Amino acid sequence: MDIRALGYLRLETTRPAEWRTYALDLLGMTEAPGSTEDTLRLRMDDRVHRITVHTGTADRLLAAGWEVADAAALDRAARELEAAGHPVKAADAGELDERRVRGLIHVSDPCGNPLEIYWGQAQDHTPLGTPYGNRFVTGDLGLGHVVLPVPDIEAARDFYEHLLGFQLRDSMRLPPQAVPTATAQRDFHWMHFLSPNRRHHSLGLYPGALPPGIVHFMVELETLDDVGHGLDRMNAAGIPIASSLGRHTNDRMVSFYAQAPGGFQVEYGWDGLLVDPAAWVAKEITADSFWGHRWNG
Repeated sequence: MDIRALGYLRLETTRPAEWRTYALDLLGMTEAPGSTEDTLRLRMDDRVHRITVHTGTADRLLAAGWEVADAAALDRAARELEAAGHPVKAADAGELDERRVRGLIHVSDPCGNPLEIYWGQAQDHTPLGTPYGNRFVTGDLGLGHVVLPVPDIEAARDFYEHLLGFQLRDSMRLPPQAVPTATAQRDFHWMHFLSPNRRHHSLGLYPGALPPGIVHFMVELETLDDVGHGLDRMNAAGIPIASSLGRHTNDRMVSFYAQAPGGFQVEYGWDGLLVDPAAWVAKEITADSFWGHRWNG
């Protein structure tokens, strides 16, 4: 399967006013055309939108959208998923129009996480007027990365690596106390990091369950100052900082984690590692960070 990037995220929230402030005033995204009182569309680059936040009855991930090159690639993806025992559903005209894409299928991973595979998303060619002059690192690398809860870690890894075609980049052992919702008692639990492109990881697999269906998502900024200013804005707004500024060992990202409305986190980072997939060797990392990233709770 030829997945190219994490293209978009769709979220449901019970706190639309908080999300509007969080995304626009703190993360520095811009409101995209087509937003309504109940639907906030967020623009980060030349795509019409990268994140959509729908008002609803729960705080959860509605879908992670994975991009393929064209209609033929989407058809192949659908056939391969069906052949592997993963039912797919084609999007209707209303869904295509809402996502602003040419083709889309729905599927779930082995742990029930909702995915959308699509092609042909529309672009917005007007200048991107971010509120602080900040710029996000996207392009062929996609939106950033997302970490999904997968209680059956090995089934999930097999699905993403061997069916969707993601490359395993690194793995890390987590102690039992870091995975309180694990389905089996073990001395440690594996967490895996994978990607379909040069970004070190577009996907993290966390070996436990979480009610929102998402652990965190990451957006990458072009400068360290963008990250520092973002941290100042979060502190000034009284947003809980889940993890202090630090540099990760696996993707070398300098980042902090802030609580988002709804029980998960957003990682705000700079200087993520780009890899050569043909030369990459998967490794076990034995520490989360070189420095910093002190977790609160």
